[in-house]
Amino acid sequence: MSAQTYEAVIGLEIHAQLLTSSKIFCGCSTAFGAEPNTHICPVCLGLPGALPVLNRAAVDDAIRAALALGCTVQERSIFARKNYFYPDLPKGYQISQYELPLATGGLVEFPSGGETRRVGITRVHMEEDAGKSLHEGFADSDRTTYVDYNRSGVPLIEIVSEPDLRSAPDAAEYFSRLRAILVWIGVNDGNMEEGSLRCDANISVRPRGTAALGTKTEVKNLNSFRFLQRALEYEIARQIDVLTESGRVVQEIRLWDTAAGRTVSMRSKEDAHDYRYFPEPDLPPVLVGAKRIERIRAAMPEWPDARRRRLVEAFGLPEYDAGQLTQSHSLADYFEAVVRAGASPKGASNWIMGELARVLKEKDADIASSPLDADRLAGLIALVEKGTISGSIAKGVFETMIVTDRVAAEIVEAEGLTQIDDESQIAGLIADVLAAHPDAVAQYRVGKTTTFGFLVGKVMKAAAGKANPRRVNELLKRALDA
Repeated sequence: MSAQTYEAVIGLEIHAQLLTSSKIFCGCSTAFGAEPNTHICPVCLGLPGALPVLNRAAVDDAIRAALALGCTVQERSIFARKNYFYPDLPKGYQISQYELPLATGGLVEFPSGGETRRVGITRVHMEEDAGKSLHEGFADSDRTTYVDYNRSGVPLIEIVSEPDLRSAPDAAEYFSRLRAILVWIGVNDGNMEEGSLRCDANISVRPRGTAALGTKTEVKNLNSFRFLQRALEYEIARQIDVLTESGRVVQEIRLWDTAAGRTVSMRSKEDAHDYRYFPEPDLPPVLVGAKRIERIRAAMPEWPDARRRRLVEAFGLPEYDAGQLTQSHSLADYFEAVVRAGASPKGASNWIMGELARVLKEKDADIASSPLDADRLAGLIALVEKGTISGSIAKGVFETMIVTDRVAAEIVEAEGLTQIDDESQIAGLIADVLAAHPDAVAQYRVGKTTTFGFLVGKVMKAAAGKANPRRVNELLKRALDA
């Protein structure tokens, strides 16, 4: 068979850290970046006699995520021990959920190739994270491994999809959409570099038109959309090559080697019975009543797609702007606050997506820690829209506002930045520029209109950037055409 006669079958398991301040079964901090092995206690180290106590806030966050994905939250779920041995798993087992997960069912939809892709959600279950192994050296003779247990016990949800994906780009898009949902509802920070969101991909190939699934491999710990897509593209091609050469795909766990651009075998793939699941004896069943579910549902924010449509319809924004402004709930809130404070919707959108986004990127900050509150940014935009200052002057005022607590009007007044709009004053500047550059004037008048921009620049320079650009263009053209 040729490669074109095969199709890929892909399912994703996405592990998302919940935004709680403490771990799932103890009071240790979940803060990232602490010194190794400082956020630990007898519970998350699994010391004899230490008993887990379930974090209620983690359950609420997990319910919120399940509702956002259209899942059915089960009234009763149980924790289980998933047994395996690895240096970063101090108890020799992971507390997770298996037979009775927190939530089942659900759906994520997104456009792809002119169609709507529908990816079913099999389950959403809660579990604790393992620690982290840090390796030094390459050869076995000088390789040293250190273990940091700070992540041990950090609360996670695992979102398991149905095998409904058929291409690597669609898988990456599904991961991206799911990340946006989790960030939007405030249960995950979306920070894949810090490990708070990562993905395992199950992939097999089969002849097109057949229903039976092929032997799958699992590619573990993918922490970017690009890596996921590249790993899947490689693995699809690898499995097809194996089958077209009459080989046999082995069920195994593989890792993505970023530098080499290929997947590499890690270990044989375990089945569920290999983990010897059994109910966690130290934790009672998780009981979730209808009132609790409805309370959480009532507090859910407006969905991103609905918010996007509202920004287009109510504020007249282009689809692109609305899409950018709904990347997070807090960013959309900030935009609306700027408009309420007096800025035009398009003006607010331009400044937020432009200058403010640039500053936040430079500071590695998000909108919640913006150096400009909505009122101050609206005040700056209002001065531009009233013609009090020009756009170029506004950028300088903006930079001053970033490093001070001053408002735009105060800076403009103190530094004499008010835009020159007086016709006679601008006409005088234009007359001086035309007299100083007769060659450019002559070229314009014989049809070389590109000199017009040169002359505008000279007028603006003479006005120290404070002349109204619209009035400069209007009066200059009138003078040249006279």
